[in-house]
Amino acid sequence: MDEETLEIMNQIDRIHTDNPTFGYRKITDKLREKYVINRKRVQRLMREMGIIAIYPKPNLSRRYHAQYVKPYLLRNLNIVRPNQVWGVDITYIKMQKGFMYLFVIIDWYSRCIVDYELSSTLEKGFVMTCLKRAFGRCKPEIMNSDQGSHFTNPTYIELLESNNIRISMDGKGQALDNVRTERFFRTIKYDDIYINEYNSPRELRTGINAYMIKYNTYRPHDSLNGDVPMNFYKGTAADKAA
Repeated sequence: MDEETLEIMNQIDRIHTDNPTFGYRKITDKLREKYVINRKRVQRLMREMGIIAIYPKPNLSRRYHAQYVKPYLLRNLNIVRPNQVWGVDITYIKMQKGFMYLFVIIDWYSRCIVDYELSSTLEKGFVMTCLKRAFGRCKPEIMNSDQGSHFTNPTYIELLESNNIRISMDGKGQALDNVRTERFFRTIKYDDIYINEYNSPRELRTGINAYMIKYNTYRPHDSLNGDVPMNFYKGTAADKAA
């Protein structure tokens, strides 16, 4: 992949991170401030990056498997304990030369990163590997995801159902259904990815490993009254408040 294409993909990532409701048309308009580029190319690159707007349009480039789509279970649900709800999602991660994909599992009560996995491709194997590893330690009552192809397929559905996990999926066009995960992706990119300019997959893995520890155990979280996610996930903060 040539350097200009990688630069354009990185710009797409920044625009999408700042404006997750922008579709390929608006992203093309922003890119044209610097590049000569057409909408068809932007749409293709966004598909390769696994990026779609939060407000999908009728002619989505990503095909959903309708028979595996599940209803959204979290509306008006009071999330009051760890492992009640986990959220999962995938995002594009840039390097100086190249890119990878980051899959994360977030506990919605504590905002703690339960597990994560990096991959050089969007093949579903890395998602399944991470989920199975996490389930070996603990399991959520409900798992929430978007309607992407990694989650609307029989392998994913069967894994969760075999572990007695209820499956929830964001509604199409519902910007707030997966807001915790979207906020985390924005945080890690601006706190770490964009400023460190990792050179290689090895550097990226080392950097992300360090960031996840920092995020879970050191970085204060406003929604946790200035405490850190790990304290809430382990229950120490709740115990102190009781």
